[in-house]
Parts: sequence; C-alpha cells; structure tokens
Amino acid sequence: MPRTIQSIVDDFDLLDDWEDKYRYVIELGRELPDLPDAEKSEANRVNGCVSQVWLVAEAGYDEDVISFRGDSDAHIVRGLVAIMISALSGRRAGEIVAFDAEGLFRQIGLDSHLTPQRSNGLRAMVDRMKAEAGGRLAA
Repeated sequence: MPRTIQSIVDDFDLLDDWEDKYRYVIELGRELPDLPDAEKSEANRVNGCVSQVWLVAEAGYDEDVISFRGDSDAHIVRGLVAIMISALSGRRAGEIVAFDAEGLFRQIGLDSHLTPQRSNGLRAMVDRMKAEAGGRLAA
C-alpha cells in the first residue's frame, strides 16, 4: 500500500541525520512500482531533470481527479518521484495546481539538502504535475 504524504512527513521528523533521510528517500524509491518500458517515452519524460524522470498522468474515478505514476533511473530521484506522487496523486486538479510544494520541501528539509541540480529537477517534476492538472482544468 502506498504511503501517504503525512506518513512520509512524520517519518522525516523521526530521522535526525541526513544520511538516514537520504536512505529513507532511496527506500521510498524502491517501493515505487516500475513503469513499463513502453511508458518510458519522450512524451512522458520530464524536461529539466539531469536524471531520466518519467511521469504518467491518468484521470481517476472522476475526470477531475488525477493519478500519477512515475519512475527514474537514479535512486534518490526515484525516491523524490515517490514523495511527489504520494503528495499529489489522487487529488483533484485544482488541489494539485494550488499545492504548496515549496512548503512541503521546507517542511521535510529538502529545500536545503538537495543539490541545485536535484532541486531544479524536483521543481521541474512538480511543474509538470501542475501543468497536467492545469490542462484538465482548462478542458
């Protein structure tokens, strides 16, 4: 069963050392189901990430609800994908567009503990998820 974003935030609060937090991010990535190779396409690739990152957005039980699946070729980045999927998947498009990702990054400390390249990639991933949601709102 996927972890909720609140359980991830709570787990981060329990870990004092950033080495442990990085290991936890990698563990989250290991729990993420693999995307089939056919979905690791250019259309699903997130531009702006140094690592390869793919995101797939699908309408949920309601056209306004979006589910995300994703993958990466890098362990830590795959964990970041898992965090953002936990935060945004299964939400309504308007909630995704309004989501304060920067606030989440500050809350769990990612804002000050990621390399600039990973931070830029994480923002590109969030931007892609919000763009998918914004496209649903405009339709």
